[in-house]
Amino acid sequence: MPCRCTTGLAGSRPTSKNVPGRAKLIWNEITDDSFELPSGRARALVSYETSDERAATIEPVAVGDALPDMPLFLSNRLHIPASLESTGQARWAVTPQALREAVESGVLAEPEAN
Repeated sequence: MPCRCTTGLAGSRPTSKNVPGRAKLIWNEITDDSFELPSGRARALVSYETSDERAATIEPVAVGDALPDMPLFLSNRLHIPASLESTGQARWAVTPQALREAVESGVLAEPEAN
C-alpha cells in the first residue's frame, strides 16, 4: 500500500525527462526533512496533490516489481485509483511483436525497404 505523506516526496535518478533537482525542488516546498529510497528500491512512483495542503503518495519500487495502484488526482482532494500493473500488462499483451522484441532486446529493427 502506498504511503500517504504530507511531508514529502521521493526523488528518482536523473534522466533526460527528470532533470536533477526537480524532485528535490518539490520536496523542499513540502518539508526540510530528507528522504532516502530504501535499499534495493532505486525508483519511486509519486502522485502529487496540490490542494490547500501539498502532499504526495510515495511508493518505492525496484526494476521488476509489480506496479502498485496509485492515486490519479482529478482535482483537489478527488482521485481515482490508477491500476498501473494491470493496465501495463494489458497494453503489453497487444503490443506488436516487433516493438516487443525491440524493447526486450534494446535493438530497433531496420524498417523494410519499399
